[in-house]
Amino acid sequence: MSRPIALSAAAARRIALAAQGFADPRPSGRVDRRHLRRVMRRVGLLQLDSIPVVMRAQYMPLFSRLGPYDAGLLDRVAYADDEWFETWRHEASLMPVEDEPLLRWAKERARNGEDAPHLRRFASGNRRYVADVLAQARERPLAARELTNPRPRSGEWWDGRSIGAVALEWLFRIGEVGVRRRPGFVKEYDILERIVPPDIRALPAQSEADAQRELLARAAEHLGVAAVADLVDYYRLPKRAARARVEELLEDGRLAAAEVEGWNRPALLHPDAAAPRRIDACALLSPFDPVVWFRDRARRLFAFDYKIEIYTPAAKRQHGYYVLPFLCGDRLAARVDAKTDRRAGTLRVLAAHGEAGINEGAVVDGLRTALDDLARFAGADKWEADGIRGNLARRLAR
Repeated sequence: MSRPIALSAAAARRIALAAQGFADPRPSGRVDRRHLRRVMRRVGLLQLDSIPVVMRAQYMPLFSRLGPYDAGLLDRVAYADDEWFETWRHEASLMPVEDEPLLRWAKERARNGEDAPHLRRFASGNRRYVADVLAQARERPLAARELTNPRPRSGEWWDGRSIGAVALEWLFRIGEVGVRRRPGFVKEYDILERIVPPDIRALPAQSEADAQRELLARAAEHLGVAAVADLVDYYRLPKRAARARVEELLEDGRLAAAEVEGWNRPALLHPDAAAPRRIDACALLSPFDPVVWFRDRARRLFAFDYKIEIYTPAAKRQHGYYVLPFLCGDRLAARVDAKTDRRAGTLRVLAAHGEAGINEGAVVDGLRTALDDLARFAGADKWEADGIRGNLARRLAR
């Protein structure tokens, strides 16, 4: 066996960021669907989240890599033209519709109760009701509240959903229905046959092992350089089985062993990973961006300990409610707590904290540009930093 490839910490950061699309030039003109497709090829999936503090999560990774664009373009690509579809990988996410055959094993796991066992128990106890809900979805696309009998919420379902919504969620997990989105991020359920084209549905399903191998290989492509745990987390694969698949990819030459300076575990390098000499990124990231969504990886790769603090009591928050990491060059250099005040047409910057060892002047200059772009993207006329907190507050406010 050949010796592992040695990488410096800086080289690993550049490889990882290039794999995520941060070495690609931003469009010089209007962003169109070709640019969105390019980013999707880089990242593989866009995680969804319903909280629109600045912008909803799925719109942000495209903005971070392309700059301001018409967010409605994503809705047209995903929900009007069905180029992308909603699925449950990593979390609720958008993926290219042609990847649907790769995910059928996960639907079978849900059907058998290996994943989401609470939904399996619900379906087993409410077979007639679930069948009626599916029959209604076959008649027409609908939201949960439009079921003939959505059934009021029960105390058993802690998140307050109606029983009809739970039935639709079960049907979504097992692949009977898919999801489009209406204005306001409302889920509209439709049978999967009307979302996934016939030529894709006709493709044979891959075995669980083959599909997981392919997803792990793609995760390696999206990450560039990674630990095993990073690969497993990307598409949230079953850990024990996925680790065995990683060994098979190493044996087949689809992954290469590596050692990264400062990492306390072995690394894996994608054979086609680009290794640019520099990264000139200047981008605010969503809390759900693949660069930061796995906390352990962000610590290893960027010495950046990041946790979204939405669910942390206000008195215990360190950096703010909805904090956007700021990527400057090849470093995560700052954290910005921001919110869009849509009524006032203003992006409000509540806090800005720089990381240790940064060039504060250069970071603040880049951050000003990034905030100009973000305000424009969020539909705000300007951004303001009145009453801002953090060690970059004085420079940024000035």
